[in-house]
Amino acid sequence: MYQKQTKIVATISDRNCGVEFLRSLYFAGMNVVRINTAHQTPDASSMIVRNVREISDKIAILVDTKGPEIRTTSVDPPEGIDVKVGEILKVSGHANGISSKEHLYVNYDHFVEDLAIGNNILIDDGDISLKVTGKQPDYLECEVCDSGKIKAHKSVNVPNVPIRLPSLSAKDLEFIDWAVAEGIDFIAHSFVRNKEDVLAIQKILDARGSSIKIIAKIENQEGVDHSEEILEHAYGMMVARGDLGVEIAAEKIPVIQRELIAQCHSRQKPVIIATQMLHTMIEHPRPTRAEVSDVANAIYQRTDAIMLSGETASGNYALEAVQTMTRIACEIEQHLHPQMSLQLHNPSDLVSATLARSVVEASTFLPIQAIVFDTLNGRSGRYLSAFRPKVPVFAKCYKKSVMRELALSYGIRSYFMEPHHSKDDFVRVAVQSLLDEKCFETDDLIAVIGGSFGPTMGASFMEISLAKNIASVNYSGDWT
Repeated sequence: MYQKQTKIVATISDRNCGVEFLRSLYFAGMNVVRINTAHQTPDASSMIVRNVREISDKIAILVDTKGPEIRTTSVDPPEGIDVKVGEILKVSGHANGISSKEHLYVNYDHFVEDLAIGNNILIDDGDISLKVTGKQPDYLECEVCDSGKIKAHKSVNVPNVPIRLPSLSAKDLEFIDWAVAEGIDFIAHSFVRNKEDVLAIQKILDARGSSIKIIAKIENQEGVDHSEEILEHAYGMMVARGDLGVEIAAEKIPVIQRELIAQCHSRQKPVIIATQMLHTMIEHPRPTRAEVSDVANAIYQRTDAIMLSGETASGNYALEAVQTMTRIACEIEQHLHPQMSLQLHNPSDLVSATLARSVVEASTFLPIQAIVFDTLNGRSGRYLSAFRPKVPVFAKCYKKSVMRELALSYGIRSYFMEPHHSKDDFVRVAVQSLLDEKCFETDDLIAVIGGSFGPTMGASFMEISLAKNIASVNYSGDWT
């Protein structure tokens, strides 16, 4: 039976994280669990981690930081402030200010000095917009452009205005320390604007000796503009279309999504497409046709992963949402073909990259049923994934952390394997173990990529033969 290649990231809340619930999502196709720190404490998040690890050590865990964001402060009255088109509001930055009908406060102290006359202020994902019409030393004069209710602690976006907020909040720092202690696999950092935002987290991880990988969330124009430098320092990218769609005209988002996927793809960096992919399924058992097309389009564009947010965190049809994504992926992937025209951007190991391209190309001419490789750091897996082979790819990883990192890479199915003493030992044991798990048959033609000089030296050979021949290979000497 065909198994999907596109990975699924599912957001899990501490309010619904039972072992049986998580197990059902895992068997339905979930590869990565996302924890949204904006709505949880470290203690509550630890419960999710424990339950995930009870199910499988192959499920990766991704922690999502809040990042540098601006929000409205507390309001009086508590139910919100009613505003109408044409009204004038005073707006200031004061984290402890209490907003009222006369004066709106946000939690960023330099808000007034950073903005200028003519700037737009978008509140609560753009539901209410204000236009700056005047500027005084202590406040902005803003005209209300949309009637509605301004509530407490809602998002505030200022399109095309660089904001000097620190990259990491106190809560982010707390969760980074927690993530290191828990051995989390990924940190997805929100509102990444430039490489410095990535390096700020990397510095902390390096000081703690942590191998956690950073996923840069692109949510504003500044992040889009600096995407190439960001990718030089991040492990991967998440295209977070919610805030991105608030800051940038909606009709531009599909183009940006396609361009960011292409950038990640050529750099062998995993990319996640996120936000409202099956939003209807929070309350309804079936998605709209537009949502199905949205998921399909991301897969056609060669994303590595697609993400569910409220659908699995708080929705009534979480299992059905994962099952729906899996069915869409399985259908669309069968109409895709390997990308042999892809030009890899500055691969760090040309030999491994060339072998990856060669074995994927061979699978288009020969009846190869599977590709098997070993890896110490996941690099060969990312090269293979980039060319999008149509056949299953099985990774034998010498570190469990690398096994979970590859949970974000398209088409890679990872297993932990203890290091062996020789090339032939690796080949024989790896292929036999996959035969035992019925991943392929003894008479299937398979391809193996590995290193003749030990796992630290990278890939150096490719073998193509029947599985039964490779599984019975003779011992020929130690790597050492």
